[in-house]
Parts: sequence; C-alpha cells; structure tokens
Amino acid sequence: MSTCTTCPYCGVGCGVLAGADGTIKGDPNHPANAGRLCSKGTQLGETIGLEGRLLAPRLNGQDTDWDSALGLVADTFRAAIDEHGPDSVAFYVSGQLLTEDYYAANKLMKGYIGSANIDTNSRLCMASSVAGHKRAFGSDTVPGCYEDIEEADLVVLVGSNLAWCHPVLYQRLVAAKAARPGMRVVNIDPRRTATSDVADTHLSVAPDGDVALFNAVLCRIVDERRVDAGYVATHVNGFDVALDAARAAGATGLSAEELDRFTKLWAGTEKVVTIYSQGVNQSVCGTDKVNAILNCHLATGRIGRPGMGPFSVTGQPNAMGGREVGGLANMLANHLDIENPAHRAAMQGFWNSPTICKTPGLKAVDLYRACAEGRIKALWVMSTNPAVSMPEADAVAEAIRAVPFVVVSDILERTDTGDLADVLLPAAGWGEKSGTVTNSERVISRQRAFLPRPGQVRPDWQIIADVARRMGFDGFDWADEAEVFDEYARSTTVSRDFGRDLDLTGLAGLRRGEYDALSPIQWPVPGEGAPGGRFFAEGGFFHADGKAKMLPTVAPQLATPPESYPFTLNTGRVRDHWHTMTRTGRSARLSRHMAEPYVELHPEDAVALGLRDADLARVSSPTGIAVLRVLITARARRGSVFVPMHWTKHTAADGRVGPLVAADTDPVSGQPASKGGFVAVEKYRPGWQGFLACVNPIALGQVQGAVAAAPNGFSAELFGEAPTDWEALARILASEPNAVASQITDPARGATRIALERDGDLVALFLAGPGPVEAARSHLLTRIGQPANPLPLLAGRNAADRPDPGPTVCACMGVGANDLKAAIAGGCHTVEALGEATQAGTSCGSCKPELASLIATHTPVAAE
Repeated sequence: MSTCTTCPYCGVGCGVLAGADGTIKGDPNHPANAGRLCSKGTQLGETIGLEGRLLAPRLNGQDTDWDSALGLVADTFRAAIDEHGPDSVAFYVSGQLLTEDYYAANKLMKGYIGSANIDTNSRLCMASSVAGHKRAFGSDTVPGCYEDIEEADLVVLVGSNLAWCHPVLYQRLVAAKAARPGMRVVNIDPRRTATSDVADTHLSVAPDGDVALFNAVLCRIVDERRVDAGYVATHVNGFDVALDAARAAGATGLSAEELDRFTKLWAGTEKVVTIYSQGVNQSVCGTDKVNAILNCHLATGRIGRPGMGPFSVTGQPNAMGGREVGGLANMLANHLDIENPAHRAAMQGFWNSPTICKTPGLKAVDLYRACAEGRIKALWVMSTNPAVSMPEADAVAEAIRAVPFVVVSDILERTDTGDLADVLLPAAGWGEKSGTVTNSERVISRQRAFLPRPGQVRPDWQIIADVARRMGFDGFDWADEAEVFDEYARSTTVSRDFGRDLDLTGLAGLRRGEYDALSPIQWPVPGEGAPGGRFFAEGGFFHADGKAKMLPTVAPQLATPPESYPFTLNTGRVRDHWHTMTRTGRSARLSRHMAEPYVELHPEDAVALGLRDADLARVSSPTGIAVLRVLITARARRGSVFVPMHWTKHTAADGRVGPLVAADTDPVSGQPASKGGFVAVEKYRPGWQGFLACVNPIALGQVQGAVAAAPNGFSAELFGEAPTDWEALARILASEPNAVASQITDPARGATRIALERDGDLVALFLAGPGPVEAARSHLLTRIGQPANPLPLLAGRNAADRPDPGPTVCACMGVGANDLKAAIAGGCHTVEALGEATQAGTSCGSCKPELASLIATHTPVAAE
C-alpha cells in the first residue's frame, strides 16, 4: 500500500507514492508533476535506511535521554538571554523543515524570546528574490503558476539550469515545446548547461551582466512602443526613474547582434514567462537583477495573466513555506514586516506572547560573523549544514566552534556541523514525519509519514515546543502537527485583515482527519471564494497605494579578476545530488553519475594551464583551497570555472567549494554572491592516484580523495603521497586487516593492484598508480561482495561475460555510456530510439540532454 506524500528535494514540490518497502512512484494526481519524478525522486527508496542515523540525543558525544538534553538546551538558552539579552541567542534553520516546524521556531524566537535572530539556508538561495518582490510588489508574492510556462509563447530562463535543478519543470517545458513547436526558449547563462538542449538560443551573458541585459529589454520595450500605458498609469509607480536608469549603458558580455535579437524577441512577444533562479539571486547585485526583470513585466502589464509573468523557482522543498511563516531574519510571519509597529502588535496579540522582536535579526553571513566575534552565546542549527554550505565555510566552522553552546537537530550522527555541536538532537526524517510544504507556485502539499520513527527520533516542531515549555513559555501545547497547522492557518487572519496576500483562513479549523486527507491546494485559500489563481493582472499590489514600484537598477561595472586570481568562480548543483548529500549520498545509483568533485574548464583555458581531462587541479581563492578533478568542456565560458557544491569533509575534505567562496553579499537581501568570486587554477601533481571499491565504509584518514556509495558497498577516488607499503594502505582504507591479499605490481610504472578476499568473497579492490586510474569502474563495483576470481579484476577489466557499461548516464535505469554508444553505433540516432533500446531516459527524463549530446557526438557520419 502506498502513501501520498511530497518529494523532499527541490521547490517543484512533486507528489510521490511511497511504500514502506522503499517503493517510489510519482503521484499521477499531483498537479506539480502528474506522475513524473526526476532521478533524485525516483531513487528516494535508496535513501531511507538507518545507516549513520542519529537515533538518540547526545551530549558531548555520549548518548543521553530527552529530558536531560532538552533541559540543558532550555536552561542554557534561558541563562544566555537573562545574562546577555535576547539577541545573544540564534536559530539557523532550513528550507527542508516542514511549515509546522518553521512556524514553531519562528514563534519561539520572534514572539517569545523576542529576537529576530532566526535565519535560514534559504538566505543562500532565494533572499534576493524575496527582496525584489517586496520592493516591487509590496510583498513576497510569486504571481504565477506552472501552467504559465506551458502556455507561454516565449520562455526565458535566466541563471537557471532547469534540466538539472528542477527536472520535472524542465520536462513539462520540453513537452510543451514539442506540442507547440512555435514556442521559443532562450537560455541565459554564462555556461552552456543541459538546459540549453531545449533552447532555441543560448546567451552566454557575462557574470552579473543580467541587469544591463534587462535594462536593455526595458529600453527596447519603450522604443518599440510596447509599454502597456494604461496598466502603468493605473497600477505602477516609478516608470520614468526606472527608464532613466536603464538608459545608462552597461556591459552584458553579449554581441550587439545577440542583444538586438533578444531584446526584440522579448519586447515583441506578448505571452512571455521569465524563469529565474540562483544565477540571478546569488550575486552582489541579485536584488537589482530581480527588479530589472520585474520592471520589464510591469512596464508591459505581462504579469498575472495566463502564459506571462516573472517566475522565481525555489531551490528547496519548503523555501516558500519558510518565507510564509517568517523564517527569514527580516520578516514576520504571514508576509508581515518587522519594521511595521502595527504588524508587530497584531502578531504579538495573536500569539498572546510576552514580547515581540522590534528590529530585523542577523542574516546568515552576519550571524556567523557575530558567532566568531563572541556575540552569540547559544546557537541552534536545525536540518542544515552551514559548515559546508556557507561561504568561507572553514571560517564558519571556526565561528560555530567559538560559540559557547551549540545545538544541532539532524537525522545523521555525523555531519560537518554536527561534529561541532555540544548537543545533538535526533530529528525525524522524510517518511517518518508529517506536515506541509509549499512549492514554487504556492501549492501547499502534505508530507505524510509512511515509516515508523526509529529509536528516539522526534519531529522538529515537537522538539522546539518541548524546549519552549521548559523555558517557561505558554503557547506551545500542541498535541500534533495538525494543531500547529491550524494555528498557522488561523494566524493568517492577521495578514488578511491588513489586506496582504497570504490568506489561509479557509484551512483554519481543519479536524485531524481533514488535515490528514488534505489535497494539494494553491494559496490564497480564503474563507469564502475559490482558492489559488494568479496575482496582479488587475493590479492589487501591496504597497500602501495599491500600486507596484518599478525600481531604478543601475548595471554594475563588470568585475575584472585580479592578476593573482584570474578566473571567475561559478558554483552550483549536479544532476543527481542534493545540497550536502546527507540524503542522495546514500544512493549508489545517484553517486555513479558524478562520483567526485570536479572543476569545469574551457578547453583553451585548460591548454594554457597545461591541464588534460581527468588531471587534478589545485583551485585557490583568498579564503580557501580545493583539489578537484579536471573536466574540460566547451560548455564553460572562457575565463570562468564551475565547481559543484555538494561535497563535505566526510565525503571529500579537499573537494569542498564552500571555503573558496567569499562572503560578499547583496546589500539589500544579504544573499551571498556564490557565483561571483575569483580563483586561481594550477595543475596538482600528487605522488599517486587510486581507486578503491570495498564492502566497508571508507575512512580516508591521511589519504585525500572522495568517497561514494556503491552497489554493494562503497568506492573512493584517491590521491596522496606514495606510501611505503601499498598492501598495508589498502587494508587500512578498506578496514580489512585480516583479509587474504592478491597483488600485481608494475615497478616500472609505479602501479599496483590489490584484491582482498574474506571467506571466499571479494571484499575490496585497490588500484593505484602515478596518474588517473583507468579501469572499468562500473563493472568492478558490481563484483564487490561476490565470489570472484581476482585475476581479471586486478587487471582492471571486466570478465568476458560482463561487458563494462561505462560511466552511468541514466541513474534511474542504470544505463552506462558504453551501452549507449553501442546502441548509437547500432542505429539508435534519436533519444526515443535510445530509450527503446536501452530504457535510458524512459523514467524521469533528466538524462535526455546527455543522451542527445552522446548521439550528436557518436552518430556515424555517412561518407559522401
């Protein structure tokens, strides 16, 4: 029997049918995905095991009971507040919390402790969008719906690798374009990404050239008389000032011809949707980028109507829910404003709380600076890993270490942040907890439990409420998550009465059974009238005069890299991993697509640096160093490098991008500029490189490299200084001191290959040499834990009856590059034909751009 729940990954908010046995299917009745799932969602069943789970509270590394742990947390926070004031404590929370969890944390900090020092990792993702919305609309309102993407005649993607980061939306776009070939798609990104596969045009804009680009669009709108004069006159302020600023020329990095074609296309297309994401938000001018986009839609009145509008796609499953309940340090619940005394008084009155925060709290970067300076005496981190994900991550780890008392609520016993905690609190994970999330189009969906809660784990809202009561606060006596949701829904009467956008009063008073059965529903959900819909087609903005504001956005001068750090650093995600891999890192299938961190370089830059594919490179910035595998591709922009964000000290200590990123922020939103730093790149020559596959978890110790889940155990890509005893090293890495060893060495090449057997089974394979190891990895990994003749495996080859599938391309169906190349050689020259022959791309479709690339590269060319 399956349970209807919601995927815990990106902000698309896909419905999932989940079984307690790990069976995962897309929910055909959910409006976001209609049964589709991406590779990450498809493999959720591989991520729900209990290996490495935190199952009991811990104090200084030792298991303890809940009463002792919660009592210590409550007493310590209370003592800090009494001695140093409410601003001496802080919460750092997560877009992976459920709305009920977020609501409880926000209520405790802002309404009872009386500080706004609660920020969220959504600050790293969507804060510039929030700030841009508030400046333009008067509230953080996403005006459109997913259907707009399918109804548009022009879809413009800006700083959004939709194919990898929001794959189900990407597949909806692909299907819409196939059904209406006249639809145009433009992809604006410094890199040519998988998303470019669907685009008619790819514009390789310069980093931070987006403001100048959309200012040019606004000018074209005016020059071609495309302004909706009636809409602007009735519903918009600031048009003339915004246009004056846009007239100031700015650099985009595009040719005059590219700029002319794009601005003409945007201005001349009525039904246009502009989708933007992290490439816009993660910038020192991120808020201005957002407002430059919004200006174009406001000037044309292309907002709030079918097939048109600006669309911010969120990165996390509940970034929107967090924003709704005030999870950011500069917001009150229900899209109300901390700076507004009437808003504060109304929320305090609803909560009947003893106090209310009076000023915005510390945003993420400033919060950790305050930790380093000793201003934060007690810190509680919930469901996130800032020692990895924050910019200047090494400095953030030291800042957390400097806080006298640190609490971490998480599902894992070991994370980079959890390792710094005084108290660890075991939180319920996906499949074990129940509540709601809100996706990028404002649809509220239920996450439902389908697994028993293991050990002593508890849902986050309950942990927060337990601490609040121990601190002496009333107002946290909820019996279950349904009561938390009911209070949240009732609290939106406050925002409704102020004439704001967020209205869930139609969901207030749900009985437990009604809450359990709640179907996906788009807000607003008024007490009377139909729920959902679009905003702003007829005005109705949330500034005091009811009008929107067009903002003057001045294109920044494009930064010139310093001589010592000549490359622009771009960071982001890979297709099959999520954040810091606490979930996806458990899946062998997901780990095979990209098994180690890498640096993506343009071929001309690689030649200048003397680098070849699969070399190692040392990437350095003023704040950190990483050693990364080299990936050379024309997708990269010349002078720019791309490094993914997912690896941690536990998975690749030398491959983390966080330490490389400077803590520069947008002055309005406080969002870090994670895509705009500068780095140096040089060849790195270790004494040796190696590959290890084994049944046991791999502890790298003094050896450098990256570890990953494998079909029957674990694998690692390794490098370091050459040891004096290869066999001893293999035994240590594989945790197999007593296994029987077989070894082949080549002294002339400095290479060695070692197999370890225990009780007749192959428990480890270790291959090492002076350079990158060439081996049929996919095949070797399947032999671990099996009876096997080690001799052919020591050669790094597959057995005769086991063709090597090659590197995994389709994670869902486990199809490798070699199998796909063989099918292409056999006549499969379309993505559909490849799917029929190999099943690749027939599940989630996330790999289809890579399938198309393989076809283009390997299809035989007929002789003329």
